[in-house]
Amino acid sequence: MSPSNKFLLNGSMEKKSTANISNAAQKTAYPILFAICFAHLLNDLQQAVIPSIYPLLKESYRLTFTQIGLITFTFQITASLLQPFIGFQTDKKPRPFSLAGGMVFTLTGLIFLTFSSNFYGILLSVGLVGIGSSIFHPEASRVAYLASGGKRGLAQSIFQLGGNVGSAVGPLLVALIVVVYGQTYILLFTAASVLAIIVLLKIGSWYRNHLNLRAAGKIVHDEIQPLLPRKKVIFSISILLVLIFSKYFYSAGLSSYFTFFLIDKFNLSVQDSQLYLFTYMAAVAAGTLLGGPLGDRFGRKYIIWFSILGTAPFALMLPYASLFWTGVLVVIIGFILSSAFSAILVYAQELLPGKVGMVSGLFFGFAFGMGGLGSAVLGYVADHTGIQYVFKVCAFLPLMGIITAFLPNIRKPQKA
Repeated sequence: MSPSNKFLLNGSMEKKSTANISNAAQKTAYPILFAICFAHLLNDLQQAVIPSIYPLLKESYRLTFTQIGLITFTFQITASLLQPFIGFQTDKKPRPFSLAGGMVFTLTGLIFLTFSSNFYGILLSVGLVGIGSSIFHPEASRVAYLASGGKRGLAQSIFQLGGNVGSAVGPLLVALIVVVYGQTYILLFTAASVLAIIVLLKIGSWYRNHLNLRAAGKIVHDEIQPLLPRKKVIFSISILLVLIFSKYFYSAGLSSYFTFFLIDKFNLSVQDSQLYLFTYMAAVAAGTLLGGPLGDRFGRKYIIWFSILGTAPFALMLPYASLFWTGVLVVIIGFILSSAFSAILVYAQELLPGKVGMVSGLFFGFAFGMGGLGSAVLGYVADHTGIQYVFKVCAFLPLMGIITAFLPNIRKPQKA
């Protein structure tokens, strides 16, 4: 073969290799999506320990509902305030290995929680777990976005599925282990932290390589250009935040106080009430998986509308139902309500293209913040009026979903 032909062949092979790398990198990276889903499962499993041990902490340290609410408030505020700032900074300079670093804070918080002997020690512990969460979520959401291959709703749903499965499994494990054997057995959950750190280091390597390919021009992401004027974008973001308020204020009542509601109204044991909480969280996990893909297919606005407003009739019936129908209704509520967040988040990312980290941090942070505020406010109300009254009042929150009608259609749904 002549030198000129060899040069042409090598050049052709190099171009083909570069094209293969580029094509592979721009396809939906399911192994990475499932890995970040699993990491999210481990992260939220650990976070779920906190509300799951509330009955144990309340009895052991003679806490009021107000103090229970303050524990959730501390966790949710530390998990929320930092997220937009971390997302804003990582939009400028992504930090692939910050995911594993954030998990170290969660690990430390669980260790402290295991050996906490008073209310203030508990607050410090949950605050550390909250910091870990604030570092994890914006960058993990960006990984899901980069690995989506354009299927952003599906990618976000897979990512969210992991968190919701972790939130469902956490209370079950707490009921089987911590409630039976005591607070010191929280230490067993640190194994999830260690495993998550290992997984996140692997993901960090992929993330770094992906950024390098993008910097070299071998990956071109199909960013959606903003279709709305600035005032309309701000108005739309405001509506989405109001919907997040509605969803997470109501969810805070279920996740933090549903066990107390069941114990108070039906005289269930702590373990039996945890099983009902598990069924609710399992329904949340199932509903999450559908929200993103359906938003990709039919339009995110319609999924948001159905998810929040569609919860209202079942939420209004819940406080008056028998034990059997309480179990049925809470599954329906969890399934429908959970489909909203993936659609809301991707809708917001499309409103502000190029600001994935900031948008993810803002919405995850606001969701955590509203959950914390809701828990604190509802705990105070429960101390003064009773836990059943709290559920009757909260039932009206999903009606706020009607304001979804004011959101513009920013993307056409995909054709079959």
